[in-house]
This record gives sequence, structure tokens and C-alpha cells, in this order.
Amino acid sequence: MAGIELERITDYTYGIRQTTDVRMKVPGLVFSSPALVKYLKNDQSLQQVVNVSMLPGIVGASMAMPDIHWGYGFPIGGVAAFDAEDGVISPGGVGYDINCGVSLIRTDLHYDQLKPKLRQITDNLFKNVPSGMGSTSSKVRQSDIDDILKNGLSWCTENNMATKSDVMNTEENGSMKYAMSDAISAEAKKRGLKQIGTLGAGNHFLEIQIVDRIYDEKVAGYFGIKRTGQVTIMIHTGSRGLGHQVATDFIRNMNSGEHDVVMHPVDRQLVSAKINSKLGEKYTGAMNAAANFGFVNRQVIVHNVRKTFSADFPDSEIELMYSLAHNIAKREKHRVDGEYRDLVVHRKGATRAFSSVDMTGDAAYSKYGHPVLIPGDMGTASYILVGKEGNDSISFGSSCHGAGRKLSRKKSMETFNSSEVIAGLAHKGIYLRAQNRQVVSEEAPGSYKDIDEVIDAVTGAGLTMPIARLVPVGVVKG
Repeated sequence: MAGIELERITDYTYGIRQTTDVRMKVPGLVFSSPALVKYLKNDQSLQQVVNVSMLPGIVGASMAMPDIHWGYGFPIGGVAAFDAEDGVISPGGVGYDINCGVSLIRTDLHYDQLKPKLRQITDNLFKNVPSGMGSTSSKVRQSDIDDILKNGLSWCTENNMATKSDVMNTEENGSMKYAMSDAISAEAKKRGLKQIGTLGAGNHFLEIQIVDRIYDEKVAGYFGIKRTGQVTIMIHTGSRGLGHQVATDFIRNMNSGEHDVVMHPVDRQLVSAKINSKLGEKYTGAMNAAANFGFVNRQVIVHNVRKTFSADFPDSEIELMYSLAHNIAKREKHRVDGEYRDLVVHRKGATRAFSSVDMTGDAAYSKYGHPVLIPGDMGTASYILVGKEGNDSISFGSSCHGAGRKLSRKKSMETFNSSEVIAGLAHKGIYLRAQNRQVVSEEAPGSYKDIDEVIDAVTGAGLTMPIARLVPVGVVKG
């Protein structure tokens, strides 16, 4: 990171001059705060912001959210938009976990009703939602996989695992356009056959949460968040091994010199394809199909959460509030230098944060903007935000996606004792079920930045507005 300096533009915005490297096509822009910037001093992520700015067709700036940390190619927390005609699409700008994202379920239950059964329900969720490295579920047919990849959530409605409301309350209605099942390898499909309805490992989780604070009662009520103590359930997972294999396949093929490849002058991890080339269209089709798989994976978990809660609370309302992607590249229109342009916006570890004026009238939550769901660590809090008007011209309508790691997994293993972590959570009234002790240490709350500071940063930068704060009481980790 030697030679990369951050210039403070506002209290929550920092710049990297375009003169930092003669190959930069746009400047760098980091949304952060003085309290969070200190974590970047020894992190390679700022160099990645610079590297992304060298990609052909990039417009505006190479951006990073306050939860930024080092990733593959793009930093995690990276946002970049490319001209839809002259730009590129980069697998490193989407990541290996395509459509890693969050679904939030709201209920009409109050914590007082849940508390006597919290451990039992958490245990049942642990049993009913497979988690952990290589976790599997009942095998679906090959024809199911092709249907899921092409059509997304319609597969769930046809199999009685999603309602019309679920579809409406999912980004893109859970079905990405131009998804190409035949662009996905047999190996990727094979890996996906047994992983529908599974959490996986690492930072993926299922949490029972309660509403701790409401910041905007009008918007929160519109979202179905009506009182403190209300029970919600958050699901964080993505396209699992299928999405990982898609990324592996295309990155390998691109680096082998396939036609239409655009090599990066510094970082092979940023190998790309021209957006409108055959290779670019093939990767886009495969990425969209993997995203459909991710939407279905989370929806099947939503279905199993419903069944689990209904066993103890048969008359309760258990509704999907929203489901969204954190790792994806999408064609969108945004204002650049006063004019609307067709762009492909890469968000890797970042969330679409459109305000009401940037949404179509028939989209879910178009009255106030769609929810921005930001998970924290398992010992603190998560947030519901909404995109702020004007954010379109600041960050292409984007926000952070979580707290962001401040320690590597290896460092966390060396630093945190799993027994002490479990005891600390229990002291806060949080019941944890995890597949093994290693993940407890790796995902210890001290491994992450302060989620409240991250939310202050995206709010202060004018990207979002806070709606509600949720705290965990039951946690399932893989």
C-alpha cells in the first residue's frame, strides 16, 4: 500500500488521487470515517481500489464502502460501474460466492412469546437447515437444477415453497434476466444438486433477532417492523458450491487467454471480458443463472424456517420482508455528469441502495425505497436501512453489506478462544449452535469492525438512512 494516500474530502468520504498511478482512469473514493480508516493502514484493499480504477470503461470512480477489506480482485466492499458499450465485466468484481446475500423474515411474535422456546427453536433450525462446509440437503433432479438456473423463484412457487408475496419481495423478483443454464459447467451443476436450502460455512448464518430500536416509525411500519421486541429472522448465504465453480471456471478460462479477454496491467485476478463480447455475454448469463440459484437457496431456507416456527406457533405470521444480493453485476441506468447512461454496476460485498425516486412504481417498497439489509457480527446488531435520495449520483445507489472483517480468519483463530466466545454470547442472552469450534473463533465478534460505526459512515456519507436496529438472540453457524 506504499504511496497510496487517502485525502479527507468530508467527514465520511476519502479520495485517492488519479495521479497515484498513471494507469488509473478514474480516482478512488472510499466511504468511511476517522474511526474506521485506521483499519486500512495495513490492508491491501486500497491497492485493489487503485487497480480497479485501471479497468477499461470505468466511470465516475473506483469506490469502496466502510466495510472494505481485502478480497479476490476487487476489495470486498467494492463498487465500480462500467459503460455498457465500452466497458468490461469482471468475475473478480462479483466474487466466488455469486449472489451471496441476505433474506429478512418478519413475524408478528414478540420476544416474550419466543423466549421460553428459544433454545428449542434454535436447535430445530440447526437440524432443519443444513450448515457447515460441504453441507448438503435432499438431492434435486438434474431437470430441477436447469429450471432453477433459468427461472429462479418460479421453481419455488411451482413446488409450494414460495408465495407471490415472497417473489414480489425479492430483488429482481428472484429471477435474473438473460440467465443461461447452458453457460454453466456440468461440474458446477453437480455441486449444486445437493446444496439447495443449505447455509454453508464461514460468515454465513441464520439468526433469530429482535427489534432493538426503530429510527423511522413511518418507514419501518411500511416495511412491517412495528414495535421493539418484534421477532425477525435473518438468513445470510448465497449460491454455495455452484457459484464458486462458475467463478472458478470463468477465471481459469479467461486467464488461459480465451478470445475477448481483457488482461489487467497489474493484477491477474482482475481479468475481464468486454461486456458485449460473446465471452462477456456468456459470463453474464452464467452469473445471472448462479444468482437465480442463490435466490432459490435462500427461499428454500425461508420455507424451512416457516415450517420450524409454525410447529410451535401455528397461528403466527411469518413473512419475507426482503431478499437481496450482495455480490452481483447488474445493468442499470445512472446519472453520470448530468446525463443518464447505461452501465454495468459491479457490487462485491455491497448492496443496492435505491431511494424511492430511483425505483419503478410497481417494485416492492417503491414508496420509500427498498430495504437495505446489513448484517453485523453474531454478538452485536444488524440494521435495516433505506437508500437516500441523491445516492444515485454519489455511489450509483449502493451501500455497505456488513460490518467487514478487521482480522483475518487465521488471526481470529489465534486470538479468540471458542469457549470464551460462547460464554460471552451467553452472557448477552445469545444462544449459539455451531457445527464446530473453529467457526466460533473465526467468527468471533472481535473479528469484525463496529457495525454501529459502519452504519454511521454510510449514513453520514449520504448513502442511506437507518430504519431499525436488530439484535441476535439465537444464532446458527456453519
